[in-house]
Amino acid sequence: MLLNAYVPPKVFPWFNLLSLAFPGLIIGHFLLSLFWVFSWKKRAIIFLVWSLAFVHPIKRWVNFSSESKEIPDLKIISLNVKGGGLGLKNIEEYINSKNADIVFLQEDADKEIEFNNLQKSKNVSIVSLYSKYNVINKKVLISGNYEDFNSYADLNDIEIKGNIYRFINVYLQPFKFEKQMVKLDGNSDEDKEKLKNVVKKLIPTFKIHQEQVEIIRKAIDESPYPIILAGDFNAVPNSYEYYHLGKDLNDAFVEAGSGSSTSFHDYKFPLRIDYIFASDLVRPISYQVDRTVEISDHFPVIATFSIKK
Repeated sequence: MLLNAYVPPKVFPWFNLLSLAFPGLIIGHFLLSLFWVFSWKKRAIIFLVWSLAFVHPIKRWVNFSSESKEIPDLKIISLNVKGGGLGLKNIEEYINSKNADIVFLQEDADKEIEFNNLQKSKNVSIVSLYSKYNVINKKVLISGNYEDFNSYADLNDIEIKGNIYRFINVYLQPFKFEKQMVKLDGNSDEDKEKLKNVVKKLIPTFKIHQEQVEIIRKAIDESPYPIILAGDFNAVPNSYEYYHLGKDLNDAFVEAGSGSSTSFHDYKFPLRIDYIFASDLVRPISYQVDRTVEISDHFPVIATFSIKK
């Protein structure tokens, strides 16, 4: 999984596949380490030392940060709304109650969603940005427009208190799984066939993600402004997508989050696929995955930042 930082899916996609199983694999590693410790085996030392390599990867899933009393300059919400299927009014009421400065939506399906004191900037279907501040430039990065290509990304350059920041909203290619496709029934033959079909969907999507990451990465690298990157990556921590989209940016959860970062709750397996990254000049103060509401199959992700003058 650490090799996802160096090996792209088109070269060897299986490392990216392992990143999906990271929570289970790391639990297995620690259980095995404890077994060797209590068995008084020397190999326990090797397992425990090797565990140090996983400290940072684990923090991308589960983290503990002290609460900051600093007053933030910027509040951001990112939410995949699943086409508003659980109620557009619920989404509007929730966002309005949070008084955010910037809102990133994904999978809004061109629905008419309005928020108090926020202006809508929409360049492409599926993703929308709402801002209290002036959008001075916008550009479409990725626009899915046919059956097998359903990813979207755009950028908005926004002036905030005399400075300009580049906001990139991302919805990478989905895997298009239904619950029944990934639910194992205990029948070995049927379960084996299901796993094969899952892999058949995962591998090509990883390769499509690589192409999409390159496009978004170019907009980041060429930006003359500090970056705030947010959205639904359809990829877990420690994946190729995570390493390369987050390169030279700070993961707001790692910097300021506490507890679990799991944001997609439609399956019982823990999945973090929603993120907010930022440049050094936009410092995270707090990060929350709000599990108090179910207005989508994703939980809202909320982060606050201090903007360095």
